[in-house]
Amino acid sequence: MKFTYRAGLAAAFLIGMALPQQQLSPEAKKKQQEFMQRTRAMLTPEERAHMQESGRINRQEWIAAHPARESTGMIPLPDLGQGLYKGEQGGLYPGGVNTPPAAHLKAGLEIARRIIPLDAEGRPSSDGKIVLISVGMSNTTMKFRAFMRLASEQHDLNPKLVLVDGAQGAQVGWITSKPGAPFWEVVGERLKAAGVTAAQVQAGWVLQANPGPRAEFPVEMKELQRNIIDTLHNMHDKFPNLKVTYLSSRTYAGYATSPLNPEPHAYENGFAVRWVIADQLAGKPEMNFDAAKGPVRAPWVEWGPYLWADGVKASKSGLSYVRGDYTEQDGTHPTAPGQMKVATRLLDFLKTDETSKGWFLARP
Repeated sequence: MKFTYRAGLAAAFLIGMALPQQQLSPEAKKKQQEFMQRTRAMLTPEERAHMQESGRINRQEWIAAHPARESTGMIPLPDLGQGLYKGEQGGLYPGGVNTPPAAHLKAGLEIARRIIPLDAEGRPSSDGKIVLISVGMSNTTMKFRAFMRLASEQHDLNPKLVLVDGAQGAQVGWITSKPGAPFWEVVGERLKAAGVTAAQVQAGWVLQANPGPRAEFPVEMKELQRNIIDTLHNMHDKFPNLKVTYLSSRTYAGYATSPLNPEPHAYENGFAVRWVIADQLAGKPEMNFDAAKGPVRAPWVEWGPYLWADGVKASKSGLSYVRGDYTEQDGTHPTAPGQMKVATRLLDFLKTDETSKGWFLARP
């Protein structure tokens, strides 16, 4: 049977839903189908054309032309430093460095100190909550839920902290960038289910991507950069007390068995994140977080954990990925071990970063 990418992409748009389709009740199936129809209707003509073009890709032919590989030879951004990739400098921040500029970090620390428990209306309250929310697609929700399980086993976290997974299967950058997307309705439902409100969200973690790469670098990463910025605008507008947001990029995709999001697309994802942060460092109005400098459009942002490593070739931080870290289905979505690698990194980051440990950890 011939398998085209259209079928693969349609399947991908169902990954990450609460239950497999066959386990849903008729009412739940209908609701899910309506949700996906409304979501697809939000796509622009260009985004629909992108999906249609991707639909002409034959999966078996693609796999033959892109065999799985244990490493690519590409260098993680933190290790690349001042070296270049297709004309773009490495490092997590401008100048090929891996730490934020002193002035940006100082501003982040001042903002982070204002993260305190809030009541349902967003007013300071000793009985209030501090909500950390995730935003992204299927990989994001899988990894953040593993993080939530890991966090539940910790004994040193702030008892006022509430973790809410807002990320959802198939909800890529094209979608979260749109303020009216059904994605945001589900976020509201998940906040309610957790017993908190949008006014109590003060921190976020974003890991986002777009499917079906077709253009050479940097075209699609520039599009993703815009999508992430628009997603941050939506978060700022929908969560009135959002103060800080940490951004991560994708994990290794050299084992991919579908053109959903393979290499070098996954590696290049890191540049989109880097450019978003660089825009804020450069004082671009669309990324302004300081009311003294004009209308606030976004939260203060910095890199969260950097998650890409060159397959089995460990990065300087000790991170690596084996085939067993990814599902047999597509070699792209993480298995439990792959999820735990990210969850552990995210937990370690939040426990140690200067802008997060003050509100993430319990006070002595």
